[in-house]
Amino acid sequence: MHLLVTHPPMSSISLKCSDTCPLFSLSLSSSLLQTPVLVCSDAFRHFLQKHCPVVDECFSPTPWCWGGRLQTLVRVFIKSSPKVAYRNELIRTPDGGQISLDWVDNGVSDAYPEAPSRPTVLILPGLTGNSQQTYVLHAVSQAVRRGYRCVVFNNRGFGGEELLTPVTFCAANTADLETVVLHVKQLLPQAPLLGTGVSLGGMLLLNYLARMGREAGLVAGLAMSVSWDTLQSCASLEQPINRLLFNRHLAANLCRSISRHRKILEPVIDMEHVMKSRTIREFDERYTSVMFGYKSCLEYYHDASPVHKLPKTTVPILCLNAADDPFSPKHAIPVAVAQRLPNVALLVTSHGGHIGFLEGLFPRGEGYMDRLFGQFIQAAFEHPGALKGACGGQEELAD
Repeated sequence: MHLLVTHPPMSSISLKCSDTCPLFSLSLSSSLLQTPVLVCSDAFRHFLQKHCPVVDECFSPTPWCWGGRLQTLVRVFIKSSPKVAYRNELIRTPDGGQISLDWVDNGVSDAYPEAPSRPTVLILPGLTGNSQQTYVLHAVSQAVRRGYRCVVFNNRGFGGEELLTPVTFCAANTADLETVVLHVKQLLPQAPLLGTGVSLGGMLLLNYLARMGREAGLVAGLAMSVSWDTLQSCASLEQPINRLLFNRHLAANLCRSISRHRKILEPVIDMEHVMKSRTIREFDERYTSVMFGYKSCLEYYHDASPVHKLPKTTVPILCLNAADDPFSPKHAIPVAVAQRLPNVALLVTSHGGHIGFLEGLFPRGEGYMDRLFGQFIQAAFEHPGALKGACGGQEELAD
């Protein structure tokens, strides 16, 4: 297995990695037109280049919005929201709680007119996100146009539903995701299921895949803008400018999101103390670590970090990150680990920020991340045998 850099853009990107001394560096040239770095096995690379050609495309960020912080901020305000009509379903959890799922059944699919076998994409939004986020709506649009079904897993308490038990969610606890996957598989036993997660949703997906191994029930996973090492991400967000632009805002959103469940949470959480949180670390110390029984925030951050669990995964996984993501510093991307795993591919762009990847002068519509999502899910659903063979399994069908 080799570490691969596809089409290096005239030394504008350099990547060095070895088993003994991993070093991941992206040196940015003055040109914004750069090909992403692809880290994976030969076989997985050939599969992606053949069936997911966007991995070989030069990514040219919007020229007036190329920095990571700008990409992250502008996306929230400028990205369009494709119209999506959901069918909501509330399912119960073993502990008496409930989870909100938003479905797009795609009953008019010409490619897959038989509903029982229609390929299904399970989408996990990011922190405080839900099915109405622009990146979720664009993902649903990509999947539906290809004939697939979608189901969005809204984290407990964040999908508009009431909490029935004093429990929400965290990146390390995969119990609710296990319940959702089992539910979908029981409803649609003949339909192949693929999981995709964005930001915290990607962390949750990767932790689930590591925990479940070959029993994950998914044909593949796609994780985008994942924070690989939560402690490193937290430290990055505590840098003065990131603290001002992102950290305080996210902490306020978290406090606001759980405040609507204050009545049921107060018996187990000091809500007054939580509501005074001004950073994500303070919120996790006062709320998340207490809610899920961790001795400290640091213990929770270690458990939540996918970087420690990636070798336990078995299904094919493609991960997209930007080197200038203020939420996930480039030195935390697990290049040395991924190059030893036949089932994992890392795709790293020089620019793109956190869930940004904006391109073109007026980046309202489909972007790089959306195209990658569409091509990869199609590749996984249409060529499952070749994908399995490329990732170390026995190829079942000739593609």
